[in-house]
Amino acid sequence: MKRILFVCLGNICRSPMAEFVLQHKVKERNVAHEFYIESAATSRYEIGSDTHHGTKQELFSHNIACPPRQARQITRSDYDHFDYIIYMDDSNHKDLLNILGQDASRKLHKMMHFAGSNADVADPWYTGNFSQTYKDIDLACNALLAELGY
Repeated sequence: MKRILFVCLGNICRSPMAEFVLQHKVKERNVAHEFYIESAATSRYEIGSDTHHGTKQELFSHNIACPPRQARQITRSDYDHFDYIIYMDDSNHKDLLNILGQDASRKLHKMMHFAGSNADVADPWYTGNFSQTYKDIDLACNALLAELGY
């Protein structure tokens, strides 16, 4: 089983979008049983909050399920539990190193690296552009699955 944790600042926009997009893709490929996919925040700002309404609307426009959930902060034990910890921007990476310590097992990966880019996934909380965030996440999730052999 491949255990994947997506991470962003608040765990209400980008990381849950990636969580639900990848869950949808592995379900479409009939390999959902081979994955455990979750998301978390680097901050405590939105702990307990549901997914942002803009993320929900964007996911629904692509017929992707977005069940109710509660934002949570990543913990040190998550590093041991997950195979891939995929972050959205360089600020998330810095925060992850502060929370987790060194990445000795090389589990931390920037989302857009899977798509051959060093770009950040822009935070729609600030940009308001949930469509562009979806496009980047969709591209990167497809590339991640290809890299994993799916």
